[in-house]
Amino acid sequence: MQIKHLALAAAVAATSLAAQAQTEIQWWHSMTAVNNEWVNDLAKQFNESQKEYKVIPTFKGTYDESMTAAIAAFRSGNAPHVLQVFEVGTATMMASKGATVPVGKVMKDAGAAFDPSAYIPAVAAYYTDPNGQMLSFPFNSSTTIFYYNKDAFKKAGLNPDKAPATWPEVFEAAKKLKASGHSCPMTLAWMGWTQLESFSAWHNVEFATEKNGLSPNGYKARMKINSPLHVRHIDNLSQAAKVGEFVYKGRGSAAQASFTSGECAMIQTSSGFYGDVAKNAKFAYGLAPLPYYPDVKGAPQNTVIGGASLWVMAGKKPAEYKGVAKFFEFLSDTKVQAASHQRTGYLPITMGAYELTDKSGFYAKHPGTDTAVNQMVRKVTDNSRGIRLGNYVQIRTIEDEELEQVWAGKKTAKEALDSIVSRGNELLARFERSYKK
Repeated sequence: MQIKHLALAAAVAATSLAAQAQTEIQWWHSMTAVNNEWVNDLAKQFNESQKEYKVIPTFKGTYDESMTAAIAAFRSGNAPHVLQVFEVGTATMMASKGATVPVGKVMKDAGAAFDPSAYIPAVAAYYTDPNGQMLSFPFNSSTTIFYYNKDAFKKAGLNPDKAPATWPEVFEAAKKLKASGHSCPMTLAWMGWTQLESFSAWHNVEFATEKNGLSPNGYKARMKINSPLHVRHIDNLSQAAKVGEFVYKGRGSAAQASFTSGECAMIQTSSGFYGDVAKNAKFAYGLAPLPYYPDVKGAPQNTVIGGASLWVMAGKKPAEYKGVAKFFEFLSDTKVQAASHQRTGYLPITMGAYELTDKSGFYAKHPGTDTAVNQMVRKVTDNSRGIRLGNYVQIRTIEDEELEQVWAGKKTAKEALDSIVSRGNELLARFERSYKK
């Protein structure tokens, strides 16, 4: 009997030691709804694929909330190993000396397979510093695309198989949708990203000086979004808002729910919204490229990156960094990348994942799901490589505040855009003063 007890005790002790030997990797993220399910599934797949490490994903609020929480946690010595940061926080993270470890170094030190050239060039370039070192791991990279309700188009006498290609066509479609009884012909999500950043790149016009903040002197950048084209576009949206052809539904992703419910017939938002639409829309829908103004020379050009990347926080043990590298190695797998792309609508990140998805017949079976990739892989210009500005999280808030004044009829398009530039440049000047090269 005593021998049995000793054997049982030894077994329990061995199990306990095995559990203790497993290195935990804390991963803070901002994914909600179907994308939260995806993140949890990725962690589960990785954890089941090996015994040495355990990734623990934790939702920490919106992108700006999780970033603020991580900075506070870092100062108190409790930062996660991996932090998901949206693209507009990139310049701030780059300037946070000592708070992060470049992903290229993490992978190299662990002897993990990592080839930056395997990534879609526009994605890799955005997260790479001027010296050529990749700073963060591309994860849920997205771009802005156009979604429309085919059933609503049909009812309004519009061709359900042909999305509006230009802005004049969008406004004309909105008029017909309104006339057919649709209460919300068009809405827009992520206003600053879709109607200022992506709009600028798509039309090959300057958003900010210093190559939109991407030059080696990017910390000196100043905003330029009060050009005649920007004013014209916001004024057109303002006129549509006055007659109920464009309905503002709130900041960030708030407008997306009004599309999946069928309330709004057209929306411009992230390609990463696709998973939600595919799961929850009870109507026929289409995915298409962004509209453009046909009289603008150089349009359409290419869209800019959105979504987020994974940053590795400083101050962790070598064994933990090795676990992070193994996890990133898993995320880089072509099959994992392709499955994630097909499930979510986020970019496939690597050309291999794109090619695998194409060969599988996914794009042919789900028309429009290659829109994001096609918009991103065009040849880029200095105006369309991306936007990387300091204090941009706060500047996005200013953009929302000022544009809301336009939709409410309290400011003209020019007044609001002039104010965005003026207020935004104050924050950029502050960033420049605090920046240490």
